[in-house]
Amino acid sequence: MSYDRATLRPRWLHIGFGAFARAHPLFVLDQALQADASGQWGAVVARLNSGQDDLDRLDQAGGIYHVLEADAQGLHATQVRCVIATCHPARDGQEALPRIIASAELAVISLTITEKGYCSSLDGLDFDLPVIKADLEGARAPRSAIGVLVAGLAQRRAAGHGGVTLLACDNLSGNGRKLARAVGDFATARDPDLARWIADTCRFPCSMVDRIVPAMTLESHARITAHLGQADSSAVICEPFLQWVIEDDFAADRPPLSEGGALLVTDVEPYEEMKLRMLNGAHSLLALLGGQAGLETVDACMADPLFAAAVERFHQLEAAPSLPPLPGIDLADYSAQLHRRFANPALQHRTAQIASDTSQKLPQRILAPLRWHLAQHGTVPPLSALALASWLIWLLGTRDDGAALPVNDPQAEDLRDHLAAVPPDGDLVLAYLARYPGFGPDLAQDTRLADALRLALHRLRAAGVRETLQSLLSETYP
Repeated sequence: MSYDRATLRPRWLHIGFGAFARAHPLFVLDQALQADASGQWGAVVARLNSGQDDLDRLDQAGGIYHVLEADAQGLHATQVRCVIATCHPARDGQEALPRIIASAELAVISLTITEKGYCSSLDGLDFDLPVIKADLEGARAPRSAIGVLVAGLAQRRAAGHGGVTLLACDNLSGNGRKLARAVGDFATARDPDLARWIADTCRFPCSMVDRIVPAMTLESHARITAHLGQADSSAVICEPFLQWVIEDDFAADRPPLSEGGALLVTDVEPYEEMKLRMLNGAHSLLALLGGQAGLETVDACMADPLFAAAVERFHQLEAAPSLPPLPGIDLADYSAQLHRRFANPALQHRTAQIASDTSQKLPQRILAPLRWHLAQHGTVPPLSALALASWLIWLLGTRDDGAALPVNDPQAEDLRDHLAAVPPDGDLVLAYLARYPGFGPDLAQDTRLADALRLALHRLRAAGVRETLQSLLSETYP
C-alpha cells in the first residue's frame, strides 16, 4: 500500500547519499513504510563533502527518486518516497547536521560513508589522520563523519534528549563496533563525560548489507530515461537481490525494518563473515586480477571460463572452509547464487570501482580467511596470495597489456612512494609487508606469506594473469 508523505517526520538521518544508500537502506525504509507508516519514519539525507548538486536535484524532484532492478529480462522500477529533506554543510552551514542530530524527533542515524569514512586504525580511531586532528583542535566545525556525529551527540545531550541508534551500513567486519569505537575514542578525547553518556544511551548495532549497486554512468542514466520516459538524476540501477541483517539492538523506537525485508537477529557476525569472505572476497579477487588482465566488468570476468573457475575454487577451497557452520545456510548453494549474481549482464559492475579503496577492503575480504588457513594448516591459499600480489602490481601502476591501472585508494601514494624507493635488486614483497598496515605485525613478519607473495608476484609479472591462473588451477591445492 502507499503512504502519506505529509505525515512523515524527520526521524531518520542518513549520512552518505550515494548510489548504495539509495538502493539499499533507504529502499528498505521505503518498503517498510509501505507496510507500516505508523511511526512516521521520514528520512533526511546528507552528504559531507561532495554531492551538494545531487542533493539539490533531489530537492527539485520533491525528494522522490527511482530504484531500477536490472536483470536479463530488463528493468523494474520502484519509486522511493521516504526522503523528506536534505542537508549539506556547504549549503546549509557547518552546524546544520549537528542540529539535526540533536533534534528531539530523531531516532536513527544510518551511514554509508565507505570504509575509510570511519577513520579507523587497527586499534580504534586513527588520531594521526589530518581531518581528525583538525576536528579535535576545534578551530573550525568538524568535517569528518565521526567529528560531526560527536558534535551532534554533544548538542543532543545538552538539550536533554535521549540517545539514538547509529547504524553502520558499510562493508566492514563488526561495523557497528568499529563505529562505536571511533565515536567513543573521539568523544573521550573531547569530553570523557560525553563519551560515557554516548556509551550509556546510544546503540551501535552491527549490520550486514548486500546488494550489488554499480556506479552510475552516462549510459546508466540514458537507460533510466528511456525506461521511465523522463530523466531522474537520483535514480540508480541495481540487482534484484537484497539482504540486510541487523543486530536487534536499538536505543529507542525501532523502525519497522523487518516489514521492509530486513532480518533482525541477535548475532550478525556469521552472516557478515560469510558475505565479506564469499561475496566481497571474490569481488576483490575478480576486480584485481580481472582489472590487471584488462577485463572491465564483473560479468565479463564471469563470462570467461578461467575467471569463473577461479571464483569457484576460491569459494570452495579458500573462503568457505574458513567459515563456521551457519545454521540454515548451505555454502555451496550460496556460492552458486553468487555466481549467478556476478554473471548478471545488466549490471555492468566495473572492476575499477570494486578495486577502489582496496587497502581498506583486504583485511576483511582476503586477509581474514588467509589468517585462518595459516593457523589451521600452515599454508597460504594461492588465490588469496595472487590477489595480494595483484594489488602490489596495481600500486606499481601497469596492467598486463601495458595500460595504466586506475588506482583510487587512500594509502596508494604512501605505498607507491615506499615501493619506488626499493632498489632494483631489493625485495618489493618485504617492503610491501612492512608498509601496508593491513597486514599487521603478525603477517608482516610471517615468512610463509612472504614466500607465497614472492612466488605469486613472480608468476604474475613473468606470465600475466591468464597464464598464471591457468597454471594455478591445474595444480593440486596445498
